[in-house]
Amino acid sequence: MRRTLIIPTALVLSALALSGCAAASGSSDSPVEMVAPGSYESAPDIATDGGAVAFDDATRTDAPTADRQVITTGYVTITVDEPMDAAADAIRITEQAGGRIDGRSEYAPVDGDKGSATLTLRIPSDTLTATLDKLRELGEVQEVSLNATDVTMATQDLDARITAMSASVDRLLALLSSATDTDTLIQLETAISDRQAQLESMQAERRYYADQVSLSTVTLNFVSEYTSPPAEPDTFLSGLEAGWNAFVAFFAGLLVALGVLLPWIVFAGIVTFVILFFVRRSAKKKAVEVAAVEPTPAKKK
Repeated sequence: MRRTLIIPTALVLSALALSGCAAASGSSDSPVEMVAPGSYESAPDIATDGGAVAFDDATRTDAPTADRQVITTGYVTITVDEPMDAAADAIRITEQAGGRIDGRSEYAPVDGDKGSATLTLRIPSDTLTATLDKLRELGEVQEVSLNATDVTMATQDLDARITAMSASVDRLLALLSSATDTDTLIQLETAISDRQAQLESMQAERRYYADQVSLSTVTLNFVSEYTSPPAEPDTFLSGLEAGWNAFVAFFAGLLVALGVLLPWIVFAGIVTFVILFFVRRSAKKKAVEVAAVEPTPAKKK
């Protein structure tokens, strides 16, 4: 009976040792430099007997040009008359192209300009050129900068490692279903949990690459031209024009102030009228009462 328990345990330990050795060799050097922060830099290259597939550098071939994975980023600066209106138009153009807006900032007018707006656009890569052409029509283009980063090897490496890790997890799950003693179960569950965490990390990184490749990131800046303040009058006519404008502006402001104060003036007049009415009425009533109390002087004979 003791012999039947030792045999599957030895098989499990051998499988774990092979997977551990492969993981150690895979983490020492990685053929691909990752571009995403926090990415999983290495995964075990599993090579086992019994029909398992071995993944190494020799089996990873370059993808055709049509299958290249390219991340495109950039920024565009456009001068427009009304930045806020142009930003609304850019959002409409991007959404019609199947993209989305990941960020929007608007700035109030300062020192003679009409403000500015900044948008972070996620535009489908296959319609990037056509969408940028439509955005150019919103104003005068000042600056365009686009950068492309080829991540084909990184995605190929991730795909291979994900496949290998999935196969490793499946083999451990198969061993777990046939394990009979407690020590073997604990070892298998620990190994499965560790490899499952690595697999999920690599899958998350692969999704990040897929999102960055499918949607290009473009920072779009809308700015307005600076409008200089009016020059100081230096001739009689320019002084007369400035004086007339100031005169008109004064009376225009006076009318505005009068319009603001008129309701309060009417209200104050009504209150004053009511108060004076009651004061006069009280004074008149008091005078009548005094006259009634005082004796009438006797007539002289």
